[in-house]
Amino acid sequence: MRASILTVASPTSSLKRWSGPVLIMVMILLLALLGEGARVQLSFERTGLESGQLWRLLTAHLVHLGHYHALLNMFGLLALLVLCPQALSFFEWMRRILLLSLTTSAALYFLSPQITSYVGFSGVIHGLFLLGLVPMVRSRDLIACACLLYLLGKIAWESYAGAPLSDELAIGGRVVTQSHLFGTLAGLIYGLIFGSFRKEQGVSES
Repeated sequence: MRASILTVASPTSSLKRWSGPVLIMVMILLLALLGEGARVQLSFERTGLESGQLWRLLTAHLVHLGHYHALLNMFGLLALLVLCPQALSFFEWMRRILLLSLTTSAALYFLSPQITSYVGFSGVIHGLFLLGLVPMVRSRDLIACACLLYLLGKIAWESYAGAPLSDELAIGGRVVTQSHLFGTLAGLIYGLIFGSFRKEQGVSES
């Protein structure tokens, strides 16, 4: 008779898998507490980028219009961890976030010249959700299928009609819906390059 072994993730291993997103949430919170000064220095500003301030391509995703905007994106990260649990190392989380951030910013710069400024993590979150949901859909997870359909439908609707006015009033500024589209496309490109969509849950990327 073959013996079966039930493995249960220890709290330590679970915290380790959450270390990347937790670090990002801490950074978002700290920068939100620093206020307007941090946002001005770190946001996506086309004039600043054109003068060589390339760090804005990355840091723009860590600063927000206000505390509510920051908390909304932190909640989005928590929802990602709950809905799409993946055994990713700290390095893998950082690689995803870094490349999605840079790709989204580059797309905003080159493909949307009318956008002169941008802040927020929502574009990256859209890409992270795509990377998390597709492997679950391939495993025929019905909840993941519904979430992926919602994500794609949301992107399509925003591209056609723009963001709801209520969303803009809530965060205190214009919602740059292009970042959601570009973040999702960045996730697609990342998944195809690194084989993320072929991986089963619990298997790390190479």
